[in-house]
Amino acid sequence: MFKAFEHNERVKCFSRTEKGIKLQFEYLNNLPLNSSNANVRVNVLHYEQTDKNGKTTRFSWVTNLELNHKNVEHIMLIGRSRWKIENETFNTLKNQGYHFEHNYGHGKENLSTVLAYLMLMAFHIDQLIQRCSKPFQILWKAANTKAKLWQTIRALFLVKTFPTFKELYLNIALLFQVQLE
Repeated sequence: MFKAFEHNERVKCFSRTEKGIKLQFEYLNNLPLNSSNANVRVNVLHYEQTDKNGKTTRFSWVTNLELNHKNVEHIMLIGRSRWKIENETFNTLKNQGYHFEHNYGHGKENLSTVLAYLMLMAFHIDQLIQRCSKPFQILWKAANTKAKLWQTIRALFLVKTFPTFKELYLNIALLFQVQLE
């Protein structure tokens, strides 16, 4: 697994099988971050998962947490969960109406960075509304899908202005023939 460290006796390894899936852990503590920053020390965890069909999936993490036999599986689960959250968030931003794409042109004026921050703020506000607004949740259920609800909101914004979310939601409730209160 750790090709650069395969002959290093400090590498700790263990594996186990769970429900036909082989889990392998290798970890090493107190490594220099790189040759330019040898004074910055990190700990590295490498994890391999081999399913019943022999397909192997590999993951690696660098952390400041000291790794040991008792905590590496927990740290691996945290790392996988964090990756899942990040992946699903960026997938939502890219494919569900935000049109967020990779942009490597963050140049001197930083406009693309500002636009990315504004998009992330809008996404955050959307998440808060979805979680905390009872009228939104009622309308979402009535629309059957979030995409249909967002399309309805966009369509209404094209033809009318709304001074408050309450007025917007009341208009949508009329369209979907639902009672908000």
